[in-house]
Amino acid sequence: MKSRMQFFALIALLFPGLLQAWPIDGYPDTGIRRLEEQRLIAAGELKGSGQPPGGRWPTEAVDIRLTDLPDLGLPPVDEALSGDVLELLGDNAEFYGIAVLDITDPNSPAYAEYRADYRQNVGSVGKLLGALGFFQALADTYPEDIPGREKLLRETTITADRFSHSDHHTIRLFDVETRTLVRRPMEDGDTGNNWEYLDWTLSVSSNSAAAMTMRDAMMLRRLGRDYPLAEAQITPFFDGMRGSERTALFQETFWAPVTANGMSLDQIRQGSFFTREGKQVVAGGGLSYASARSLMQFLLAMEKGELVDEWSSRAMKRLLYMTERRIRYASSPALRDAALYFKSGSLYSCRPEEGFTCGKYKGNRKNYMNSVAIVEEQVGDVRLHYIVTLISNVLRENSAVAHQTLGTRIHALLKQRHGLN
Repeated sequence: MKSRMQFFALIALLFPGLLQAWPIDGYPDTGIRRLEEQRLIAAGELKGSGQPPGGRWPTEAVDIRLTDLPDLGLPPVDEALSGDVLELLGDNAEFYGIAVLDITDPNSPAYAEYRADYRQNVGSVGKLLGALGFFQALADTYPEDIPGREKLLRETTITADRFSHSDHHTIRLFDVETRTLVRRPMEDGDTGNNWEYLDWTLSVSSNSAAAMTMRDAMMLRRLGRDYPLAEAQITPFFDGMRGSERTALFQETFWAPVTANGMSLDQIRQGSFFTREGKQVVAGGGLSYASARSLMQFLLAMEKGELVDEWSSRAMKRLLYMTERRIRYASSPALRDAALYFKSGSLYSCRPEEGFTCGKYKGNRKNYMNSVAIVEEQVGDVRLHYIVTLISNVLRENSAVAHQTLGTRIHALLKQRHGLN
């Protein structure tokens, strides 16, 4: 408790007047309406579930940390740390791919990995690449014009259409005027600005929102400053192209930024839209996959301010911080006091098997679970800071619980490494 109070005292000193502000203070700048709901809950003006202690940092405290280390790459594998991480995986280690980068002392980082080049479909973690494609197109359109980027994100209205069909994930539709909340799957005609669709994509992992964001990323890539189109022009824009042209534009929008940002398409790629109808309109042209190492390279580039550029890296990290609720790896009780920048994705399926009952995240044919997280926690005088990327395919095991357990154990390992236990 004492260390937590010391940390918030430090935040108050560094950011005067913002101690009562959470990262959800961003509604006036972004127009993300659920943030205003959370701010009102935090202020005691609305009833509802708020954020855990680690989710209460002011926006200015949520930042990229390694901009002064442009030469920092993944260091040589630390065999001792890798051995400790491998021990945590236990008997199922062969079904995991994992990478852990300890940057608590950024001038002396330690890197561990196991089967880090093993790749699989990472499900909704691939939405990071949809966001990357959008921010790359935005930066290429407004290379020296940050106000222009902010205006486009804030003032462009997106209306859900056929690309959003269909999705079971619910989104928060908060009416700022009446202070009422509706939570349901996206429907045709639902509107929000680009910030809000990006938030729905990453905070609740809405497939519909991801498809709409990717739709607009493709239009932005092709049209540049002539984006956005009027609603009546969007369907003719896509239907007026041959199928091969749509595929080429998809790859220009979402594959080219991967290589432009120093990653290999052999190791990380989003090969399609996230909705059935999105895939019907635009064929991506390939499989979707990533490895633990490639995801680590993605997050490290973001933390250095080199994912697209510094402004884009900061925006993406803040979007990852603004998760609606903590699930799977992020739900570890050990991480309640930590700031967490997180995305997960799962894919599971079952087949008949005597004596086995299929369940959520517990497939016996396929049981992919994928987690990426940047963790920051002030523990006494030490600011613990590390990155974890984790993919698994352990059949018949509740993979959400398994990742949560690993979140607890990895956090304890890193604290022990710095003498904090």
